[in-house]
Amino acid sequence: MRYIAIILILLIITHAGFSQDHPSIILTKGGVEEIKRQREKLPIMDQSFNQVEKEVKEAMKNGIQVPLPKDLAGGYSHEQHKRNFFALQKAGVLFQLTEDERYAVFIRDVLLEYARLFPGIDRHPATRSYAPGKFFWQCLNDANWLVYVSQAYDCIYDWLDPKVRKKLNKQLFRPYADFLSNETPQFFNRIHNHSTWGNAAVGMIGLVMDDEELVQRALYGASNAVSSNLKKDNDGGTIDLSGKKEAGFLAQIDHAFSPDGYYTEGPYYQRYAMYPFLIFAQALQNKKPDLKIFDYKQGVLIKGVYALLNQTNAAGEFFPLNDAQKGMSFLSRELVTAVNIAYHFGAQDMSLLSIVQQQGRVPLNDTGLSTARALTSGKVASFTKKSLELKDGASGTEGGIGILRSRAAENDFALVMKYSKHGMGHGHFDRLSLTFYQGEDEVYQDYGAARWVNIEQKDGGGYLKENTTWAKQTIAHNTVTVNQKSQFNANVGLADEHHPTPYLFDTANPEMQVVSAKESIAYSGIEFHRTTALIENDLFSNPVLLDFFRVTSDSENATYDLPFYFQGEVMKTNFTVEQPPYVKSLAKGHGYQHLGVEAIGQTSSGNAVLNWLYKGHFHTLTAVTGNQDSLIFGRIGKADPSFNLRRDPVFMLRKSNVKNAFFASVTESHGKYSTVTEIATEAYGNVKALEVLRNDANYSVLQVITKNDKRMVFALCNDNNEPMARHSVTLDNETLQWEGPVALIQRKLMN
Repeated sequence: MRYIAIILILLIITHAGFSQDHPSIILTKGGVEEIKRQREKLPIMDQSFNQVEKEVKEAMKNGIQVPLPKDLAGGYSHEQHKRNFFALQKAGVLFQLTEDERYAVFIRDVLLEYARLFPGIDRHPATRSYAPGKFFWQCLNDANWLVYVSQAYDCIYDWLDPKVRKKLNKQLFRPYADFLSNETPQFFNRIHNHSTWGNAAVGMIGLVMDDEELVQRALYGASNAVSSNLKKDNDGGTIDLSGKKEAGFLAQIDHAFSPDGYYTEGPYYQRYAMYPFLIFAQALQNKKPDLKIFDYKQGVLIKGVYALLNQTNAAGEFFPLNDAQKGMSFLSRELVTAVNIAYHFGAQDMSLLSIVQQQGRVPLNDTGLSTARALTSGKVASFTKKSLELKDGASGTEGGIGILRSRAAENDFALVMKYSKHGMGHGHFDRLSLTFYQGEDEVYQDYGAARWVNIEQKDGGGYLKENTTWAKQTIAHNTVTVNQKSQFNANVGLADEHHPTPYLFDTANPEMQVVSAKESIAYSGIEFHRTTALIENDLFSNPVLLDFFRVTSDSENATYDLPFYFQGEVMKTNFTVEQPPYVKSLAKGHGYQHLGVEAIGQTSSGNAVLNWLYKGHFHTLTAVTGNQDSLIFGRIGKADPSFNLRRDPVFMLRKSNVKNAFFASVTESHGKYSTVTEIATEAYGNVKALEVLRNDANYSVLQVITKNDKRMVFALCNDNNEPMARHSVTLDNETLQWEGPVALIQRKLMN
């Protein structure tokens, strides 16, 4: 009788839905109890709770709205379904923390409406996507929905009536997971941020429903749900992570991240993808700790958070490499989640707490509890961004990016040079391009993407055609374009097969930091070698950018264009220009059709000097030029009747009808102008001349002469980057000697 009674009790508990297994993927039972006990003692968590409560109550006040799918991004149906998944996830957290059943009822009723709608609709009526979704125009957004809603479902799973739970599993969640994976393999089985969201969505709902088939499908891809490389222990919890993985969540980690944590699509999309990467990893860690997912690939998921934080300017905005909306920063919801997860599951690095402080909110789960507690200890360290090289490629052998930062905190200059892989469909044809920052401002900008995210007026919030015709093209970046054609002739598939070659990354010299790379495939028969240096010494009030770009070719009569996308207003030049009677496009195709020619000049002085003002700071570019070089002022915006592009200025150096070319320049940032006092200080640069003393296959040697006739020589060996190699170059009556590939020498000889 005793055993029968126990069985009856278990059946009653099970029927009532109180198996005590949930929540378990993001929130845990222990975490819920600790947050209840401590929330009001932890200011940042209490503040976060109050904000979430306000948002959810507003959503509930507006009632249940589950419209028929109709619109692209920015339209009503799209935005309402998006609002729904955010609100449901937050309502689930509030239900667990307050035990107020109104939140659970809200989630249940909304989900039942989705369960009613789902079986009767086909794919979204918009046909723009390669993988149209159900509730959204693309499966990517449907995966977003399921990632967030699975968290809400986990929070009410044990509360639900078993019949309702069975209905939701059968009519909504399992069919939705099958739709995103088995029925849309072109979406689910890629190495791409889209697939990361899909893998996480299927895996997380599988964890909620204890559907191991879905979890394995998420880890290994739709066609590899059951595979010989999956080995379970007696508890069904341990999976062998060895073996070849070409699709699924683990393959995403394998192929999309370098060992440094650099994500091949660039920081903007890494920011977006880090949420599914890390939130699914958190769920796996909580439900399947034996996987040790945060140790996978030497802990690259946590490294990815640090890589992202280091790819930001002084304002915390991500460098706009590849497709990127400028202004996106570590204040985004994805990075709030990422930083808290990195702290909780990483080494509990106190410097991350300074980022949490700036973000001003924490997730209402175990990770947020960790950081909120730590903040009360007062042991917060500053997160210091330093110069570093982030290698690209699964093994870290396929190019990368170099970031040079000024050492003096008050200067806050940063140089970014890009020599990474193409970045797949979100990549740009911009090898050996650079971006230069003073604080949060771009001295030389990267355009980013031609897109107005979620603004319906701009083609439904999606990518504009100008993203292809302009933003991706080589001429849109601060790098050399050959014969008015983009690198790889704008062929993405070909570009993805090759990568530039890093040559030098050296930050050992306290006066000079250098990054250098080569590219020999982007144009047939032509090799690029670009070297940039950030120089800090007593000759200049601020760090200066020294840049030289060697182009060697097999054929004659080429045209080489090197643009500088400066920001601000021209103050002065040392050359005269002629303005055409009307502004016309620079050329046809490959982005040139979007550049209007405003003025053209030439100089015979050996140097072209451009002085401009931007946000109260003066800048001066001094470039080495020949008598036949053209100096072109232009502006973005031609062939753009819908005004989809920003009307930004450009200054371009053009060398025509030559075989080889050498572009050399120095950029100074100096002085200020106050519109209040109307006083300009240090309005002119300190460079009197920039000279090329030698340039050949072996060595490039540049000399900077200041206005008080001090001379600084920059010397680089072009064909030997061994750190201990000794070099000697004779210039006139003086011999320069140094060790290692590069040297900065104060030249005493006065010529």
